[in-house]
Amino acid sequence: MEKEVLAILENISGEDLSNQMDDNYFDNGLMDSMATVDLVLALQDKFGINVPVSEFDRSKWDTPNKVIERVKELADN
Repeated sequence: MEKEVLAILENISGEDLSNQMDDNYFDNGLMDSMATVDLVLALQDKFGINVPVSEFDRSKWDTPNKVIERVKELADN
């Protein structure tokens, strides 16, 4: 799952984030609100998870490690 998430993040951000697992990609200027929508849609499509916009908290999705953790949590439900 980690490799798939990193591939999605690289596709959207244009950068390999595998060496920046705890770096905030919003603060680094690699992602913006439009990229976030792309990320959520790609994750939902790839992993069959549901990420309700009403429950989306950017601070819980701002690093590769956090994205992987959230996807695992949502996939287990």
